[in-house]
Amino acid sequence: MKKIGNVIAILGLSGTLFAACSPSSSPAEGGAENGNGEINRTDLKIAYIQTDSVINKFDFFMAKSGEIAEKGKKYEGELASRAKGFEQEVTSFQSTANTMTINQARAKEEELVQKERNLVTYRDNVMQELSADENKLYNEVYDMIQIYLKEYAQENDLEMILSYTRGGAIWYADNALDITNSVISGINEDLKKKQSSPTPTATPTEKAPAPSGN
Repeated sequence: MKKIGNVIAILGLSGTLFAACSPSSSPAEGGAENGNGEINRTDLKIAYIQTDSVINKFDFFMAKSGEIAEKGKKYEGELASRAKGFEQEVTSFQSTANTMTINQARAKEEELVQKERNLVTYRDNVMQELSADENKLYNEVYDMIQIYLKEYAQENDLEMILSYTRGGAIWYADNALDITNSVISGINEDLKKKQSSPTPTATPTEKAPAPSGN
């Protein structure tokens, strides 16, 4: 799977943090102010998650990424089988070319060239499909995490939940602000509840009684 890119903007809040903590920034609406009109940073209720850990330990992500991996192995086997068949055909042609007429050899060469192109096209299509599946999965996971974090923040009276990734904008944060394990546990529990809840079925419409013949 490809490396996670800059996920610091998972909640779109990194810029907000610097703006809120800058002495020259305008006070946030509803925020506490000191005598100079600056935001009192001690009043901000902030936590952070280690994004890579949350994603990689999210049951939904693990299940779906496993499916993509299995799909990749299947395609890899098919591609290897096709490539082996093509190589055998090329070897056979090389050993029998001397027995063919010029036109036969030329036609066979053109056929092999086309088969090689088809093989390359198949490989490229497989790579594009797997890449699209992976991108779709990450988008779904980001959306699910963002929705859960919004609920988590409301339940725990937090004003900001930041995303920590190595090389990102956050260089240091107290471990007391790290809610990674709590979020992993909570989002997986939330997923289980949603998966176990029965899908509502439409109530059948009662048919009106047929009119009597009287």
